[in-house]
Amino acid sequence: MAEPLLSFRSIRKSFFGVEVLKGVSLDVGAGRIVGLVGENGAGKSTLMNVLGGVHRPDAGTITWDGRPYAPRGPRDAAAAGVAFIHQELNLFANLSVAENLSIGSMPRVTAGRVRLPFVDRVELRRRAREALAPVDPDIDPDAALGELPPGRRQLVEVARALAASARLIILDEPTTSLTAPEAQRLFALMRRLRAERGVSMIYISHNLEDVLELCDDVAVLRDGGLVSAGPREAYTRGRMIAEMVGRAVAHAPGRVAPARSAGAELLRVEGAARPPWVRGVSLSLRAGEVVGVAGLMGAGRSELARLIFGLDRMTGGRVWVGDEAFTPSPRASIARGLAFVTEDRRLEGLLMDAGIFDNAALAAAERFTFSPLRFLRRRPLRAAVDAAAAAVSLRAAGIARQAARTLSGGNQQKLVLGKWLLTRPSIVLLDEPTRGIDVGAKQEVYQVIEGLAAGGAAVLVISSELEELLGLCDRILVMAAGRITAEFPRERFDREQILAAALRPTATAAEGA
Repeated sequence: MAEPLLSFRSIRKSFFGVEVLKGVSLDVGAGRIVGLVGENGAGKSTLMNVLGGVHRPDAGTITWDGRPYAPRGPRDAAAAGVAFIHQELNLFANLSVAENLSIGSMPRVTAGRVRLPFVDRVELRRRAREALAPVDPDIDPDAALGELPPGRRQLVEVARALAASARLIILDEPTTSLTAPEAQRLFALMRRLRAERGVSMIYISHNLEDVLELCDDVAVLRDGGLVSAGPREAYTRGRMIAEMVGRAVAHAPGRVAPARSAGAELLRVEGAARPPWVRGVSLSLRAGEVVGVAGLMGAGRSELARLIFGLDRMTGGRVWVGDEAFTPSPRASIARGLAFVTEDRRLEGLLMDAGIFDNAALAAAERFTFSPLRFLRRRPLRAAVDAAAAAVSLRAAGIARQAARTLSGGNQQKLVLGKWLLTRPSIVLLDEPTRGIDVGAKQEVYQVIEGLAAGGAAVLVISSELEELLGLCDRILVMAAGRITAEFPRERFDREQILAAALRPTATAAEGA
């Protein structure tokens, strides 16, 4: 058997006295794609950060291409041929593709032997075309990166890794923001790099179907330890889930009971508009029901939720909470019992450098202040934060001081949910509430949603996972091109009709009802 390109042996790492890697041993073969799976907090990111020189292991050894490997920082890892493609891409949207590909090594104009302080644009474009050739030669080197669709931005990141002579590429949830065709294009490129260049890859994903389709080998982490590793053929989706969470668990809620009895109308939207994203949308939410919003990327779903909550201003339309019409703004919405969980928890949902307690208290501080001097009543607030953390099954080393950025993705999402539970909302808007979290954390988020509806709240769920909406919701609204094109009650849920409505921007809201 050929010697592996990379070997971890008995790797251990602790933070704040908590051991997050517990003697992990794992091999990555040359020219192999290894699917690394596990719940958020299982240790995947920590293990990769040890490989990348971000963290030093407390114990254990790493072998790279048959030699001892102990990077002192990311620069050492890059020099060895290790490249990372993160879920949040490490690219600069305001720079061109060519500039992004040469960050850190810009070619300079020379006069004889003298290097002048000017960028050599001709050489910059030549380098970019050379780097893009094996990935996607149709990408314009002069295009602003921020103007490219997510799939092509991902390919630029791959091109940058190849230009740096990467022998091992770690891809962390690379398809989260991609359409299905974009994801398939990325997979085709990965297979080609494996076959033609012998590049090894570690593919981290919560999409277990993709892991089974793409990878040569699978490794499962749970609670900082390696549960199993072996060829893909030895794994099924069920086996991976059972090993990840220690029990069998469904991917989606799969509720088969009749729709809940809806109560009084809590929210009404009439003619909400902000062209070109939202064009005259009307909807109603009732107490005790979960309403889903389906649609393709760019349909206007997230933009609609932001308009309702008041993060963006409507150019037309009105919003009522109960019998009261109001002009949405975050402060006015919170005062009327609305909560909004953004799709981007890192940029908009949390203060990443602040502690868990401070983040949780942000939206609910008004409830825990003395008047008129507005002193904060910390003891009851702390008790409420602890209760909210327990309600969402938040797992953390310490509520008081642990920074939000040190939490796993699933626990960050739970913190966002817990923050809003403290406000005791009656209307909850959830935008992609389970994006980028593992199957166990998804189940816990589903339980929170079910609990909100059972408690009489009206819940609006925007999700790109149709199975999720089919399992959770009492009604599904379908959006396309900024409009609601169909509405389906639970007894008439039909995958094909929902997809057809998502592809029919000229349909009327009555169709499918």
